[in-house]
Amino acid sequence: MPLVKAADAPVFDNGHATFVGLAAPSRGSGENSAWRVTLEPGAAGPPHALSREEIFVALSGRAVVTMDGDTFDVGPGDALIVPADTLFTLANPGPDPFEAVAILPVGGLALLAGREPFIPPWAA
Repeated sequence: MPLVKAADAPVFDNGHATFVGLAAPSRGSGENSAWRVTLEPGAAGPPHALSREEIFVALSGRAVVTMDGDTFDVGPGDALIVPADTLFTLANPGPDPFEAVAILPVGGLALLAGREPFIPPWAA
């Protein structure tokens, strides 16, 4: 299906972020998955990596990313490129929600300590 209407996109919440699944194999995409991610103020994701490069395009709010010992402030209009197999954290220390669109090649696996690699459900 070439069009995924926002009203029809599945919503996932994992306790630290909300994900709106846009493009994914289950929604007709063969090459890339894309989703909208929202981190509420004070939220922080666990350290993790992905088996493929992930790109975030910030839409609103601000986030702090720690990757390879460096810290980056990400704001509206910025693009964050996370190389494959690179441990990173994404946090929102600010007063407003942080929203971004994330893109991951189909088949990319999430890598978290203590868990088997898995395809995030919003990317499946």
